[in-house]
Amino acid sequence: MNSILNKEPVKRAEKSIKEFDENLKILCLEQTARTAQDAATALGCNVGAIVKSLLFSAGNSFVLCLVSGDKRCSLNKLKKILDEKDISMANPEEVKKITGYTIGGVSPTGHLVKTKIFIDKNLKNFTSVFAAAGHPNAVFEIDFENLKALTSGEVKEITE
Repeated sequence: MNSILNKEPVKRAEKSIKEFDENLKILCLEQTARTAQDAATALGCNVGAIVKSLLFSAGNSFVLCLVSGDKRCSLNKLKKILDEKDISMANPEEVKKITGYTIGGVSPTGHLVKTKIFIDKNLKNFTSVFAAAGHPNAVFEIDFENLKALTSGEVKEITE
């Protein structure tokens, strides 16, 4: 299990998380947390408390949306917020290039390229939330206000 903590993307996520608050720790899960439902099952929490980090391609730039696990990100709302006609999910190569993580393990922090971040306001409903930390089996727990501070994200109405 500890070999997960030695992987470069996990170390990068952990460094970013620890610089923000040294008390935050990475949890390694026996089961994969590749989907929000898997993560919720493994952690025994509400699926809404799982943060999905979704990267979207918007014109010439990218935006990372941190979405509550039981919600879907709305492309129409993103188009309005960004005033951009062409918005789509980033492909796996783009996700890897921009965030440095592979899909299923994208952390809200520690990205290779600085990206605009939007936070789903539904995540406010939970005392604490769990986000990926660079690997499908690695997560960390954080409360909403600290997630905002850690990511410098803007809270938006981004779900349908």
